[in-house]
Amino acid sequence: MPATMRTLLLKMRFRLQQWIRLSDSQAMLVWAALIGFVGALATIAFRECISAVQILLTGHSGSFVEIAKGLSWQMRVLLPTCGGVVAGLFLIWARRMPAGATSDYMEAVAIGDGHIPVRQTLLRSLSSLSTIGSGGSIGREGSMVQLAALCASLIGRFTHLPAPRLRLLVACGAAAGITSAYNAPIAGAFFITEIVLGALLMESFGPVVVASVVANITMRELPGYKPAYEMPFFPEVAGVEILLFVLLGVLAGLLAPQFLRLLKVSKQAFQKTRLPLPIRLGVGGLLVGLMSIQVPEVWGNGYSVVNALLHTDWLWTTVLLVLLYKVVATCMTVGSGAVGGIFTPTLFVGAAIGLLFGDVAHALWPHAVSWPFAYAMVGMGAFLAAATNAPLMAILMIFEMTLSYQVVLPLMLSCVVAYVVARSLDGDSMYEITLKRHRDAAERMRLRGTHMRDLIRPADTVLQSDAPLSAVTQMFLTHPVKYIYIVDQEQRFLGVVALQDVTSLLLDKNDTETKRAGDFIRSHFLHEVTPEMSLGEALQLFLDHQGERLPVIASVEDRRLLGAVFKTSLLEAYFRLDQSDN
Repeated sequence: MPATMRTLLLKMRFRLQQWIRLSDSQAMLVWAALIGFVGALATIAFRECISAVQILLTGHSGSFVEIAKGLSWQMRVLLPTCGGVVAGLFLIWARRMPAGATSDYMEAVAIGDGHIPVRQTLLRSLSSLSTIGSGGSIGREGSMVQLAALCASLIGRFTHLPAPRLRLLVACGAAAGITSAYNAPIAGAFFITEIVLGALLMESFGPVVVASVVANITMRELPGYKPAYEMPFFPEVAGVEILLFVLLGVLAGLLAPQFLRLLKVSKQAFQKTRLPLPIRLGVGGLLVGLMSIQVPEVWGNGYSVVNALLHTDWLWTTVLLVLLYKVVATCMTVGSGAVGGIFTPTLFVGAAIGLLFGDVAHALWPHAVSWPFAYAMVGMGAFLAAATNAPLMAILMIFEMTLSYQVVLPLMLSCVVAYVVARSLDGDSMYEITLKRHRDAAERMRLRGTHMRDLIRPADTVLQSDAPLSAVTQMFLTHPVKYIYIVDQEQRFLGVVALQDVTSLLLDKNDTETKRAGDFIRSHFLHEVTPEMSLGEALQLFLDHQGERLPVIASVEDRRLLGAVFKTSLLEAYFRLDQSDN
């Protein structure tokens, strides 16, 4: 854009803001409302593109499972395979595009400047469209949110918002995408706040909520709207039965990390093959196609299967079979490198596990527990909470889907228990930004608890007090230091010999034959560090010392020399602590 045009836009924005008399925070609410509307349109456009691809390939649109059931087994295999190859070609094209910014909206918000590359994002979305439209076992919400965030980034860049405001605007776009995909405005806002932003601050939460609400209103007003999941009425839970929902939370907390680990192992296995990307995605599609011959439910993201689980009676053997096949199919699709989300497949896995758990509970106590579909609904939230490390978002999402107060108590317990159990295992999450935030938090705790014992290094320049002057001078010649540490026979620290004192003696040409290191000792000349000192206490000692290191003694009473602490090690620890705080 020409410089004159940029200047004109900046002036127009400033004058409009002055004319309407909006503060920066108020103006952000207006921008958030616009982003909510545009983000909803972006998700609708992607959804319609999926339907167009379905019609182009099969002549039908709608449920992937129903489409798969109406195809021959040859077409069930051929379509995902070809779709994977085409998706891989788009990804290769995207990788050849110059990208000066991260293409992931989470990184653009959390650690970037809010810039999302246009061509790379569009090509990746086309890749995702190829995978999803041909029956790949992956969610469509990933590209929907990415496109909504891209629209927000473009609007913010066009109006020249500063980087902090641009990042917030991209977060609003992502929230609009989540809301539009799942009809859950509150959960969409908390998804961005809890996972992407990592903190609930009103200056950021307000615009995100506005974007989510406007996106939800837009979706409801446009034709073709329907809820993402058609939830049945949640029954009232008896007091004792609540313990079963706690056990369901434990089960979800144990299994969610294993599900994520399977996805990771699958990615590593495909990468080790070193196949070209189109071939790799084609193989993933081929495997999904072969599984769909026996179990057509592996097609798509599992959305229609979840609705079927909630409203029809399934044999537990059928549910278990579909669950196993679907997990493997998702691992094949994601592991091959396909672009898309695993949010919806995660909800399916949680629903299937909850339904199986409910079947067992109902078989054991048929007159004392709720119907299995109630456990499927809670299982969706519990498994999502464990997989995302975002229990609040999971609770709100299932609550918004059911709009039932009866679900709140068992849902809260299951989600929190699942989250705690999953974090106690390995703290894994489906989102890399969450893992980074956990690593940073752990590093902060480690650094704040760091004592000098963790930074002690050997003190190489140590002599006993009876060492001759020749040993002292030789050590100064060998090591570029200003002080040599002097100890007695029991390795107790006595003080230091300064280079300045030895140099003065040699320049005066006095008798040096009888001199010993003990003759030059400066007692308590340097600050002495103990192993129990904290980073802050040691830093204060270094502020009074111009040298690079200080001696470390066991304690004030026990003056055994343990080594030295170097200023560079101390400053590196402080730098890492400062970086993790920012």
